[in-house]
Amino acid sequence: MTSTPSVIRVTCAIVENEGKVLCAQRSESMMHPLKWEFPGGKVEGDEDLETCLKREIKEELGVEIAILEQLPSNFHIYSNLRLELIPFRCSLQTFEIDLLEHSQILWLPINELKDLDWAEADVPIVDYYIRTYK
Repeated sequence: MTSTPSVIRVTCAIVENEGKVLCAQRSESMMHPLKWEFPGGKVEGDEDLETCLKREIKEELGVEIAILEQLPSNFHIYSNLRLELIPFRCSLQTFEIDLLEHSQILWLPINELKDLDWAEADVPIVDYYIRTYK
């Protein structure tokens, strides 16, 4: 009998600034190399979602964010990995970004988001964001 893997909860930040959205390209050493994503990471222990996201953005990009609102989650399965990707609209509180994990970032207007090769779990979130905020 095979067991169903548990769901890993992952937060991600849709960072908005001056009419553009921050998009991060995964490095070659990460799972799903060179795919684009909204940055974020795994919820640890009993950490709340907002604390997780603020910690992850500080670890990955070296900046502080303010959380504006939570958007609907996307559940996705990568082979044996089950994710709940939990997006939040955010704004920057500090502005000097350091690429500590990603290969590059882009600031794109909403109508150009679909031009990137997004990680599969992020695609429904990109679509929802465009439909809701365009």
